[in-house]
Amino acid sequence: MSSKENNHSAEEMFREAFERLKSNRPIILPKGTPLSQNNVAKEAGRDPSALKKSRYPLLVLEIQEFIELKDSQEQKGKEQRDNRKRKIQEKLKDCQKQRDKLCSIVDAQQQMIEELQSRILELQDSKNIIKLNSESN
Repeated sequence: MSSKENNHSAEEMFREAFERLKSNRPIILPKGTPLSQNNVAKEAGRDPSALKKSRYPLLVLEIQEFIELKDSQEQKGKEQRDNRKRKIQEKLKDCQKQRDKLCSIVDAQQQMIEELQSRILELQDSKNIIKLNSESN
């Protein structure tokens, strides 16, 4: 077998290992193993030093791009979770402000009711009020 054929089959093995790790279906490494250039080589059953950029420049570039894309997606997801958490905290603060404002209104209304009831009692005690009898003839 020529060196070129051997090199091609090695690249195929690395590519297959890369695909298995991308889909979290490794054969050699445990599931959940993070995708890296070294882990692709290990999953292919090769020494990590065998997968070099000088030998397989396109494959190594694909691996690096996939890792960067995955990292950026994870970062974006983390930012979205943080934004949701922040939005929930902001909503909670808004609700607390509304609650405090409504409590103030309730207190003011209660005070007004007490003042009006007191005034009613004063007026009832004064002799200036004529009580109407509902049974008039």
